[in-house]
Amino acid sequence: MNLHDVLPVVWFFIIGFGVLMYVLLDGFVLGLGILAPFADDEHQRDHMMNTAAPIWDGNETWLVMGGAGLMAAFPRAYAVILSALYLPILLMLIALVFRGVAFEFRFKAERSRWVWGVAFHLGSVAAAFAQGVILGALVEGMPLKEGKYIGGALGWFSPFAMLTGVALIFGYALLGATWLILKTEGRLQRIAFDLTRPLMLVVICCMFLVSVSLPFLDSQLMQRWFTLPNFLYLSPVPLLTALNAAALWFAVIRNRELAPFLLSLSFFGLGFLGLVLGIWPNIVPPDLSLWQAAAPPSSQGFTLVGAAIMLPAVLFYTAYSYRVFRGKVAADAGYH
Repeated sequence: MNLHDVLPVVWFFIIGFGVLMYVLLDGFVLGLGILAPFADDEHQRDHMMNTAAPIWDGNETWLVMGGAGLMAAFPRAYAVILSALYLPILLMLIALVFRGVAFEFRFKAERSRWVWGVAFHLGSVAAAFAQGVILGALVEGMPLKEGKYIGGALGWFSPFAMLTGVALIFGYALLGATWLILKTEGRLQRIAFDLTRPLMLVVICCMFLVSVSLPFLDSQLMQRWFTLPNFLYLSPVPLLTALNAAALWFAVIRNRELAPFLLSLSFFGLGFLGLVLGIWPNIVPPDLSLWQAAAPPSSQGFTLVGAAIMLPAVLFYTAYSYRVFRGKVAADAGYH
């Protein structure tokens, strides 16, 4: 094996790790925005947002790392994805900016506070939906000719992409609810427990609908999962997902605090693993492989040096910030 064979695989897992970390860490913050209308009053909404206030900014680093890594290591894939999914990506970025501004302004505003609360909610919903649409479009595959995108501006639009968009809204809401169970007490924690059960059922139903939709798509994912002997090799992933769902249900029924959040994270992790196994060795389905999309080994090797320095640094300050702000967040905690 030479660098031309190895470096694209290394970069694929670095980018995948960055995207997964973003989904897990920023997912529950988006979930807080999605669940904001279920709070009893503005004071409870303050409490919800204060649980994430010290750490939410750093979560976006992972999204930047994933996007920058894709551009540096797989420029052809970056060009295809940006060309095909320009509108949902633009919606996601605008929504994330909208949510970030609303997060900061809401704590400073007085008469317009409710306006920024609504903005925080709508920005979170829009960002989650856009990310789900991007995921659904990638699963369905991009119409390519000689490695270039040949679909139109709305080539990503389909019932399946809309389904995955809605599914991710509920998935992030589940992460947000279990985060509140972990970080709060009293009435707000009880609301989170009450929301978690129906959210679990909706997320499981969405996963089922996505799964039964795959055979009706011209999707590489379907061919990978539902043909022998692949089905036998890959079957542990859906089995583990089912066991994870059952464990999550019983953890909530028994009023556990840490387990629901960890099991919700593993729910997303197993789904991400299934996606990676389904599209491998392509980076853009149906037929743009890692090696076809890769930058020259000299470019990948050069940027890998930077990634080797930055990745441990980002992991360290992420872990450190979560450790510093561990434990329950009091209802009267302030954000400045």
